[in-house]
Amino acid sequence: MQSSFRTIGLLGYSEKANLSEVLGQLLQLLAAHDVEVLLEEPLDALVGAHGAELADRETIGARADLVIVVGGDGSLLSAARTLARYQSRVIGVNRGRLGFLTDITPDELGEQIPAVLQGRYEEERRFLLDATLYRDGQVIGSAGALNDVVVSSGTTAQMIEYELYIGDVFVYRQRADGLIVSTPTGSTAYSLSGGGPIMHPALNAVVLVPMFPHALSSRPIVVDGDCEIRIDILDRNRLHPQVTCDGQHHMTAEPGDSVSISKKPDHLTLLHPVGHSFYASCRDKLRWSNALVN
Repeated sequence: MQSSFRTIGLLGYSEKANLSEVLGQLLQLLAAHDVEVLLEEPLDALVGAHGAELADRETIGARADLVIVVGGDGSLLSAARTLARYQSRVIGVNRGRLGFLTDITPDELGEQIPAVLQGRYEEERRFLLDATLYRDGQVIGSAGALNDVVVSSGTTAQMIEYELYIGDVFVYRQRADGLIVSTPTGSTAYSLSGGGPIMHPALNAVVLVPMFPHALSSRPIVVDGDCEIRIDILDRNRLHPQVTCDGQHHMTAEPGDSVSISKKPDHLTLLHPVGHSFYASCRDKLRWSNALVN
């Protein structure tokens, strides 16, 4: 059967439970379509190549026009930071817990994957963030994030003091456990647990959520997604704060450092089955009521 995609990449976290069964099913489905399959190298140990070409993540991003990520949202977050620069379309098969980003279940593979390959899907773009750590004007490290950038004390029950600037305009000086800077995609993740608002993925906005601030009046702030955000870690801090991107990439800051956060120029293109609804996902994943009001 002819596919609207020519080259399909398969990515996943090789230590995820029950991954081999789903990968085997996917490889069988793809074999029935006239497509080239690129399998991420670590996955070969789980299922064997089955005629697929083994490749690293960068090669898959450069060559595949559709990438299927098998795993949880963490697997897709990790893949997104590589794939966004290649403008590959990405769809997720959920083998994790909530699955806000990986919204096809294994039971739906036989129906949904062929439909996507035949061009029946919905497409949306999600923006990412760039975080850069500066020390004495020099770049110490940088990383990207699809969900959030978190600047935190890195220890339990200890605060850091920092100043927040948005577009070079001073906002406030604050003592807190840290600050979460979240995209709309990340608003249903760590930001939500910190008291931040849920934002629709189509919004061009970023939310800043203080973590246990030493001020009752400190609340989350939603700002324009194109703003540059700067967090200055004051010299009088004795801790070395952690800068974490999507909970997966860590940089260690020192007193006097600055963290600059801005939107990446590249977007992640996510595919969903036809009929996908962000609000239906919230009802399902967050246990909202399904009752209809008459």
